[in-house]
Amino acid sequence: MYYTNAETESLYRIFDQNARTGYLRLDLNENPEGLPEAFIEDVLKDVTPEFVGQYPETLPFTETLAAYLHTDIRHLCLVNGSAEGIRYIIQAFTSPGGRIVGVVPSYFMFQIYSEMYGRDYVKVPYREDLTMDVQDILDALTDETQLLILLNPNNPMGNVYTEEEFERLLDAARAHEITVLVDEAYHYFYPGTFIRYALETEHVFVTRTFSKLFSMAGLRLGYVAGWPEGIALVQKMCTPHNTNAFALKFAEKALTTPGLEEQLVSDFLEGRAYLTDMLDRNGYEHRGDAGNFLFIRPKTDAEVLVRRMKEEKKILIKSYSGIGKFGVCLRVTVGSRRVMERFMEALLDLDRAEEDR
Repeated sequence: MYYTNAETESLYRIFDQNARTGYLRLDLNENPEGLPEAFIEDVLKDVTPEFVGQYPETLPFTETLAAYLHTDIRHLCLVNGSAEGIRYIIQAFTSPGGRIVGVVPSYFMFQIYSEMYGRDYVKVPYREDLTMDVQDILDALTDETQLLILLNPNNPMGNVYTEEEFERLLDAARAHEITVLVDEAYHYFYPGTFIRYALETEHVFVTRTFSKLFSMAGLRLGYVAGWPEGIALVQKMCTPHNTNAFALKFAEKALTTPGLEEQLVSDFLEGRAYLTDMLDRNGYEHRGDAGNFLFIRPKTDAEVLVRRMKEEKKILIKSYSGIGKFGVCLRVTVGSRRVMERFMEALLDLDRAEEDR
């Protein structure tokens, strides 16, 4: 008889969110300007027909990445974007009907993968003032919980956990024998990381991506860091040649180019400082302690602003509803100062125009 999976049938997914060419893209937390053109040209000089025609060789880059992280390759698994690693961890370290605890709102694929594989995703909501009290997470952990998912910083809320808070969560996870997954897609945008726990202890994973600071969202490359036995299980889930040769070549160059990472961080910090200063000067409430994005509470209708930004200013941003005291608000990717100047000019123009109606 014909069969279709009921869990897959019931999933709500959105596809084909394209037609973004020609817009200033501040909607998906990419680097809107990308890597320097000279860097791109330098990498492409080494591309040959043989390079394109052969399967990618992952070992050289994995060794480079291990050296960058001051570890060895047994602690690392390359994946086709960190979302692939998240999927495999959920598959390998939880069971059908197994209990997964995560905060909401956050990166929606945690919930999607949980539903896809028939897991019980337990949501810990943010408070009305947009804070996350770790006690709320601790209260959700039980002996039946198999996986705790944390984001540091969290998308879209932009909060981070202190070392003390993480230690409390980790102690509770160990007491209940819960695997911990920390997604650090945005860790470059603030001076903090929990990767040492993944590299030095057991039952902790950290996932990272080259899509954000390193501006390679179009290449799809990420990695999972963890204890060797856990990494070995994640690797067993991977398809052969799951990362592509172009992604590996660009990432290798990015990690070995002196000053590139520092310049990307500097450009971001300058843009963020300008944006937050201008928002404060013009009386806008905003939130986002870390990450390359901000929540902004507009003075008029957020949905209308999103539409008019696209139609009149060729700028893509997002609106979110149910964000505590902010209600319906804007989420905007932070880019360089030049990019933020263009956004701020558009916001003031459109929001004031709506306010005057």
